[in-house]
Amino acid sequence: MSRFYCNPRAIVYSVIIAGASLSAPLAAMADDIARGKEIYNGLGACASCHGVEGKGDGAAAAAMNPKPSDFTAGVYKFDTDGDGKTGSETDIFDVISNGAMKYSGSPMMSARADIPEADRKSLAKFIISLKK
Repeated sequence: MSRFYCNPRAIVYSVIIAGASLSAPLAAMADDIARGKEIYNGLGACASCHGVEGKGDGAAAAAMNPKPSDFTAGVYKFDTDGDGKTGSETDIFDVISNGAMKYSGSPMMSARADIPEADRKSLAKFIISLKK
């Protein structure tokens, strides 16, 4: 009968390595969301219509018809990539990049291709993170 021997030190190293490999993508995602929040509240000026918390209640929203989307509800209108689901990161990125009118939405959500692509991706991640 053979015995299986586990080196406790090897197990500890394996756990540390596995944890490190999982934490790197999570840290990158957190960084993207943080960057997206900066853009949302600053350069992107998204908060002026959609509100600081993404509820569609920004300062400009009172005068708008249709009203800006409430991102906290997690209900999105557009399936820009045709995958049968609305509100994916790609869908949100496409609306930010091309404006909602390209997808039969409101012309008030104008294209923001002036924002660098990496920042638009971070912005899409942040918007998704607002869902309650």
